[in-house]
Amino acid sequence: MNKRVNTILFVIGATIANIIIMMVIFLVLFVVFGRFLAPYIPANIGVYILMVLFVLSIVATYFIYHRFVRWLSQKYELEQYFGPIFPRRGGK
Repeated sequence: MNKRVNTILFVIGATIANIIIMMVIFLVLFVVFGRFLAPYIPANIGVYILMVLFVLSIVATYFIYHRFVRWLSQKYELEQYFGPIFPRRGGK
């Protein structure tokens, strides 16, 4: 396989992994919220807290993914296997 195919497969795999990590983090936060906090707050506030939990899961996923890819890249020198995602255009 060439660098372009490796890059495309990596992006697809990383996207799927990102979505799975985000779902797991959100479910954990949701269970913790439902178990410990939800019985003590009004339902209309709970909706806003769920939105905050969703955003927190996105932010946590970004940091986990970023650190993991940086570590993976340093450990296995991935730059030699992947091409640029956005290649430079000639001319200017």
